[in-house]
Amino acid sequence: MLSRRAAAECVGTALLLATVVGSGIMGERLAGGSVGLALLANSIATGAVLAALILALGPISGAHLNPLVSVAAGWHGEVAWRETCGYVAAQVVGAVVGVVIANLMFELPAVSLATHARHGPAQWLSEFVASFGLLLVVRGCSRSAEPMRAALAVGGYIAAAYWFTSSTSFANPAVTLARALSDTFAGIRPADVPGFALAQLAGAAAAVAFAHWIAPPHVVRAAE
Repeated sequence: MLSRRAAAECVGTALLLATVVGSGIMGERLAGGSVGLALLANSIATGAVLAALILALGPISGAHLNPLVSVAAGWHGEVAWRETCGYVAAQVVGAVVGVVIANLMFELPAVSLATHARHGPAQWLSEFVASFGLLLVVRGCSRSAEPMRAALAVGGYIAAAYWFTSSTSFANPAVTLARALSDTFAGIRPADVPGFALAQLAGAAAAVAFAHWIAPPHVVRAAE
């Protein structure tokens, strides 16, 4: 049922955002002023929870947890467009709920607009690259019947992308929008959200096109 799959996407995305924002707050508080140490804690927690959520929710909804992944699945006919819209709505709601929960767990206002500036060509390029790589990994792993492979690949990629991109790899429009609601380590100014989202969409589209070119469906079927 769509309602159950959408619920899995909503709860999964909420837990992802609670981890992203919550580990950012905890890392910053315990790092003694070391931004690098705080980012290390943030990236490890995010990569680990992604792997866990993909293993737990993959059999139910596919554990997209990201509008980019859901739209790519819809484009390839793996999910009906009506269901894709339901997935995206559930992911956005879940992302916002997760941020609110993270804020409240650390005794902060439920919602506080972020003031962390993240803008400019370097940041947008970073989001393009982060999203391109993520979708390439996801599309590549979608042909595997081994859930552990996808979980480790996606979790590992995001943990790494925290460090090789200047934007710290949001790579998810729902995550980007929700993180504007927390004025903490993981936050992003609301004014910077559109630039990130556009770069993410462009990167995802390029990855889907590239993945289709290097491994067309008829070639993959023949190989199988």
